[in-house]
Amino acid sequence: MFFTKKTKGYFIECNNHSILLARTSLRNSPMVIEELTSCPADDVAALAEAIKLLQPKKSGAGGYIASTCGIYPAKRVVRHVTLDPKRYKEATYMDEVLSGQVRIEADKFALALLNANDGTDFDFSVTSKKEAIFAGLPSDEVTTWQSSLLDRGIYPERLEIGTLSTLGAISDYLTFSQVKTPTLVLEIDGESTQSFIVSDTGVENSRPIPQGLDAMIPVVQKEIGLKDEEAARKLFYSNAFDFTGMGATLIKKLLKELQSSIGFYEVQTGQSIGQVVCTLLPPKLGWLEKAISTQLGVPVLAVDYKNWLLTKCISFDGAANKQELDNLWLGLFSLMLNHNHAAVA
Repeated sequence: MFFTKKTKGYFIECNNHSILLARTSLRNSPMVIEELTSCPADDVAALAEAIKLLQPKKSGAGGYIASTCGIYPAKRVVRHVTLDPKRYKEATYMDEVLSGQVRIEADKFALALLNANDGTDFDFSVTSKKEAIFAGLPSDEVTTWQSSLLDRGIYPERLEIGTLSTLGAISDYLTFSQVKTPTLVLEIDGESTQSFIVSDTGVENSRPIPQGLDAMIPVVQKEIGLKDEEAARKLFYSNAFDFTGMGATLIKKLLKELQSSIGFYEVQTGQSIGQVVCTLLPPKLGWLEKAISTQLGVPVLAVDYKNWLLTKCISFDGAANKQELDNLWLGLFSLMLNHNHAAVA
């Protein structure tokens, strides 16, 4: 393998819909973001062009772009749990929590247990600590992701679960912007939705919801009167039709689950959700974030990237300074922050 000099920093986020890339002046802050670009996740040629834009002078034909990478494995685990300090010394207690609350088999996952407020490693000697996060992915998926990235010309110097670093970034941003009300964070995938409630003090709640984008396809078919679901799917993911007017209908089932989860949280804590953010929606489905916001009666979290990142000694220059930035970019910028807890390899 050939690698380029490591004076520059390269950050790449890969989700189901998009690949986002950045080049920075240095690998660690203080740094300047020099270039930002993106491409569809399944467009090999577009990715090659994006990498060429970031790194025009590769070292030899077999050159790789050595990067910090954020990934979103389908079976990733980022779950908030409340532990019982009285049982910390029991050898089987964590396995009970994983099977009963998280509902996974511990021996099949690469996992870490973190403090819910700051993402540091959980310390069982501090018995006042009981709010925690289990984070990880199936053990065999680590190698699968590494191989997939290498096949695309990307060498993952650091591999992070994008969900985890993004949640840390949002909590940090709430502190920066002095927002005291908790934020509903949604990762809407095809088959499911990962729902989190995040405040300036950390992750307070998590819930996987078995409703995602795929569940909206039959509704599209029925509402528009299309002959089959495949036609509805193509139209849904295109820019050829304005779905804004039927947004409330499309998210009806998801909204019911969200309202249940939010209601439980509000009864428990006495706090009301102040805003919502959807971090993984493809650009053509950005209207869904507004639809969810409207139905929940809270605004979309508007991130002031440039002023926030300046407090982290990260600035913008050149082409990156002109880039329009929406909530899709949160995950990429989170990789530039010092969230050491998010690494999985």
